[in-house]
This record gives sequence, C-alpha cells and structure tokens, in this order.
Amino acid sequence: MNTSDYLALLTALAPEVIVVLTALLVLAVDLLGSQDTPRSYRMSVAAGLTTVGCGGAAVWMLVNSTVGNWHGGMFVVDPLNELVKTVLLLLTVLTAVLSVDAKFTRHCGEYFALLLLATAGMMVLASTEDLLLIFVALELVSLSLYIMVAFDKANRASAEAALKYFLFGGMSAAFLLFGFSLLYGLTGTTHVPRMAYKIFALGPDPLASVALVMVIIGFGFKVAAVPFHLWSPDAYQGAPLPCAAFIASGSKVASFFVFAKVLLLGFSQLGWGGANAAAGGWMPLLSVVAAASMVLGNLAAIRQTSVRRLLAYSAIAHAGYMLVGFLALGGEAFASVLFYVTTYAITTVGAFGVLGVVEAEVGGDSLEDFAGLARRAPVLAVCLMVFLLSLAGIPPLAGFFGKFYLFAAAMTNEAKSLPFLWLIVLGIAMSCVSLYYYLQVLKQAFVVEPDPEARPLAVPFLAHAVTVVLAVTIVLLGCVPGWLLDALHQVIGKQRW
Repeated sequence: MNTSDYLALLTALAPEVIVVLTALLVLAVDLLGSQDTPRSYRMSVAAGLTTVGCGGAAVWMLVNSTVGNWHGGMFVVDPLNELVKTVLLLLTVLTAVLSVDAKFTRHCGEYFALLLLATAGMMVLASTEDLLLIFVALELVSLSLYIMVAFDKANRASAEAALKYFLFGGMSAAFLLFGFSLLYGLTGTTHVPRMAYKIFALGPDPLASVALVMVIIGFGFKVAAVPFHLWSPDAYQGAPLPCAAFIASGSKVASFFVFAKVLLLGFSQLGWGGANAAAGGWMPLLSVVAAASMVLGNLAAIRQTSVRRLLAYSAIAHAGYMLVGFLALGGEAFASVLFYVTTYAITTVGAFGVLGVVEAEVGGDSLEDFAGLARRAPVLAVCLMVFLLSLAGIPPLAGFFGKFYLFAAAMTNEAKSLPFLWLIVLGIAMSCVSLYYYLQVLKQAFVVEPDPEARPLAVPFLAHAVTVVLAVTIVLLGCVPGWLLDALHQVIGKQRW
C-alpha cells in the first residue's frame, strides 16, 4: 500500500478512531479533572463527551461518504454499513443519556469508556467481511459488556449475571472460533464471499455442515435465541439498567447484522441440503431455532412478575421473529430484518427508560411497582403504552410494520412451496400471545389504583425527554415506515445480497 492508500484507509476508519479517542478522553477527564466533584456532575460530563464524540463520528460519515474495500474485505465501507453504524451511535447516545441519573457506580469514566469501546467493536463488526476480524470485534464487544454487567458492585445479582454471561459467552466464542477454523481449513481463506464460492464448489461436505452448525451456535448466543438464551434473563435483571438497555438494543443490532451478513452473503447457496449444497443446510436448523425462540420466549414471559425478566423473554421471542427473515433470502427480506431490529432497539431503549424511572422512584421492577403509573406520571405511562404496544405489533406503531414486512418477505420466498408458511402462522399466533403479558403491565399502569399515600413520581428531565422523543419516533415510523424502509432498500440495492 502506498501513502494515498493508507490515507484513504485512515479516512474510512475515522469514525471508529473518533469513538476510541473519545473513550480515552472520557477516562482522562474523569480521572485527572473531576475526581473530587459530585457523581452527578461527573456522569453529566462523561455523557456529554460521549454524545459529542458519537455525534462527531456520525457527522464524519455524513460529510465524508467514503466507499471502499481494504485488505481483501478486512475492512469495508459502503452506504449500508454507514447506516447501521449511525444507528449504533444513536443507541449509544441514548444509553449515555439514560446513564446520567444512574447511581450504580462511582467509576464514571471507566463506565463510559467501556460503553464507547463496545460501540467501536460493534462498528467494526458492521464494516468487515473477514471471519478473523469478526471474531476479534465480537470479543471486544463481549468483554466490554461482561464488565458493564458487573458494574453495580453493591448488587450481588449484578455479579452473578456477569459471571453467567461470561461463562456462556466463553463457550459460545469457542464454538464460533471452532466453526471459523473449520471453514478456513476447508477453503484456505477467511474472506466470507470468497469462502462461500469455494464451499459451493466443494459440493456436499460433512465438515462444512459441522462448521455451519458451530457458527449458528456461536451467533445464537449473541442474539439470545433458544436454546442459547440462558444468560439473557439473568443479565437483563442483574445488570445496571443502562447496560441492560444497551445489551438489548446496540448489541442486538450489531449481532443480527453480522449474523445476517455471514449467512446471507456467505452461505445463501447452502440453505438447503442437496447436490448443490452442504449436506443438511442451515435453513431447517434455523427454522427450528426460530420456532423454539418464539414459543419459549412468549410462554415464559407470561409467568414473569419482574418487568426486566419479562422484557428479557420478550427479547428471546423477538429474536425468533427476526430469524424468520433470514430464511427468506434476498434484499427485500434483509431490509425487513434491519427495519425490525432497528425499530425494536429504539422501542426497547424507551421501555428501559420508563423502567429506570420506576425503579429509581419506587424501588423495584415488579408488576405491582407500576400500579397507578398513569396517575403518578401520566406522560411516562403513555410512552410506556406506545413502547409495549409496538413490541406487541399493534398498528399503527412501528412494531406492527416491522412484523408485517418481515412475514410478507417470508411469504414471498422464492420457494414456490412456501416451506416456512407454518413458521409465519406460528409467529402470528405467538404475537397474539405476547399481547397478553404486555397488557398485564399496562393494566397495572392504567387500571390498578395506586397506593393512597403514593405521590407523583419525580421524573428526571433527561429521562422524560428521551422517552417522549422515542415514543414520538415509534409513532412516526409506524405512520410513515417508508422513511426508514426506503433508505434501507436504497442502500441494500447497491449490495450483493
């Protein structure tokens, strides 16, 4: 590479570099300049620097629309990747804002530095087509999240959740790395598109089938799909609330995007077994995982009395819905998956924002703690209603159109026999089931009378502003879904999906 090539690569890497430098700046400012100031001030300064850094990275991508491919797919920049990275930066800013009023740690600089490093890892995930860099970026994200889950030192549940998350994460990393090593041994390359051509040329090969199963197991943990979901409820319940919100939103977006990239870009020809594919294929296996996730996630959520655990099992069910989109190969389905996961992430952050206020003011996250919320904080209750009904898929909210586009893409699958019709019917049925447990929360908020001695909740300004903005966004994306979906179709139309 000559000097101009290095300069172009540095320009392409600038958003990630800005985020990493912001992490170092947050650490330096907190450790050197504000140790003797109140915690609220330190959290505000760190959140402000985080917002400025993420905003700077987003502006850089907007102003310098670099497109290129470096080191044979090791780092790729295109409009689709930049759109996904912009969403990740937005979710990071929202998490930072929700963290301002949090009181779970005195180590403000370290917390926000880990948040930014996890974001940088997710951005790299969105910009690579190389298995080696995918694994390294996943580990950067995972290690940061393990520590963030354990940040509430006064809470034993936080330490327990982090340990479970770490143990399951280490096991999934082993499966993923073993699958990647088998793929490399079969093809002699770690570049996903080039590797796919070589596997297709090999024809049926048992090692290729084993490798794909290992890859699905590894990514299944990242997206919390059944039966790789066991860490999720404990992590959602034990982690500090902003960390749980980030795991449920940013981590979900990045994991689903790279999972879709590996399967749809690399192995779309290997979906079904047969003469022209690896024996067995990954579609039947993924359809079973999707069905199990929808059924177990929704049925287990019915029994929950903790809203955190309810949202965790809801996330497992939503992972099943999203996997249905993987089975309908093509750009239309991929756009639907990205629309779904983006609107889901925004909705989940909003729901956790409301939950954070209730936890701080009432002291718990059980269903009874939401009793009379409409009378104690009416704006917050209305926002909660928008978020939960969107998650349930009620029109005209964004969640309805997310499911509609996803199932419509699966119905128009190229396979004329519609082999996944049963999966679509199951998804619609489970969506009806999910409405029950979301309504249980809303019943407490709007129907059950509050304690006569209960006073109106003191809602922090930032939490109020974030939840209102996110609720309005969900309503607008439901009324005009083309804003986001058309942008996704436009950038995906230029890809190789």
